[in-house]
Amino acid sequence: MKKRKICIVTGSRAEYGLLKPLMVKIKEDNNFILQTVVTGTHLSKDFGLTYKEITNDGFELDYKVDIDLTDDTPVGISRSMGLAMIGFGKAYEQLKPDMVVVLGDRFEIFSAVASAHVTRIPVVHLHGGEVTEGAFDDAFRHSITKMSYLHFVSTEECRKRVIQLGETPDRVFNVGAIGLDNIKDMKLLSRDELEKALKFKFNKCNLLVTYHPVTLENDTSQEQFQEILNAIDQLEDTNVVFTKTNADTNGRIINKMIDEYVEKERSKAIAFTSMGQLKYLSTMQFVDAVVGNSSSGIIEAPSFKIATVNIGDRQKGRIKATSVIDCEPTKDAIYNAIHKAMQHKGFRDTVDKIINPYGGGDTSNKIKNILNNFQVGQSLKKSFYDLRG
Repeated sequence: MKKRKICIVTGSRAEYGLLKPLMVKIKEDNNFILQTVVTGTHLSKDFGLTYKEITNDGFELDYKVDIDLTDDTPVGISRSMGLAMIGFGKAYEQLKPDMVVVLGDRFEIFSAVASAHVTRIPVVHLHGGEVTEGAFDDAFRHSITKMSYLHFVSTEECRKRVIQLGETPDRVFNVGAIGLDNIKDMKLLSRDELEKALKFKFNKCNLLVTYHPVTLENDTSQEQFQEILNAIDQLEDTNVVFTKTNADTNGRIINKMIDEYVEKERSKAIAFTSMGQLKYLSTMQFVDAVVGNSSSGIIEAPSFKIATVNIGDRQKGRIKATSVIDCEPTKDAIYNAIHKAMQHKGFRDTVDKIINPYGGGDTSNKIKNILNNFQVGQSLKKSFYDLRG
């Protein structure tokens, strides 16, 4: 039987960390040929040239699609999306993949999928059906769903939403969140090993902070992130590990503020452009709370039995464990939420007993097995599945 060429597209450090277990499974399976295409922040000096992490992990890069992320204004992002469409068209023409696999909802992934759609390549989409009302990723995600052929979702609620968008149920699979595979399978660092790797000592209390721009709000990044810093300044005996933003509109504003804060508070704060999955997850297991508006606080943090302080509207609409505390982006609300996460005994007892709604791992193996057994027809025509019958 002819081996199928499975093309994995990745545009960011976090996304690669989630896709890596699946890439390993595909690479090891004799029925597949793994193709890897990198784009987005992987190719940006400002974001750490993280494509090198992929090659260091033993994967070959089959194509690089540079979309020039030097400008994070709306005009600059639009230009990057156009460059992505052109670049992916050339990539697919050269690689001729049998399937393209993407995860999530970012603008560069939207362009990669749109190019695959007009090239008539079946798209496999992970993490469709989710809702993030505060980001324009929401519209990208649902659009990617409509251009995709196979859907691997993280919860049953997400599966229902994808079907509600008109996708046939026999092409929509609830396999859980792929990020939990790393927690289950990766040998995480001990506290001593982690402190040496980070060159940073933990304190009595510790926070992991990741905050991205709320892209459907106008110019709120600086104001809201300053509120977070003001709340952190009120905490005693607390050290902070910051991870910087992705390439969203106005993300550089937040990164500059992080750098300035760490320069001023070297004894208690450190920042990373890219930690990599091993150090990021190892850090998560030793902090008292994850603070910000990253999806990792919603999806991965509950598996460590730690609290998440979810600030503002970026993740509004996501399915959340009871360990997630939602709060407004104001200093007092953030401080009170962090205090509850770290000090409130009743809440801490609840966190210790939570079950992660996104599953328990082994997602990549489930996906690989379905890809092995699912036969794509000669035509990619799809009928709209109408819930009204």
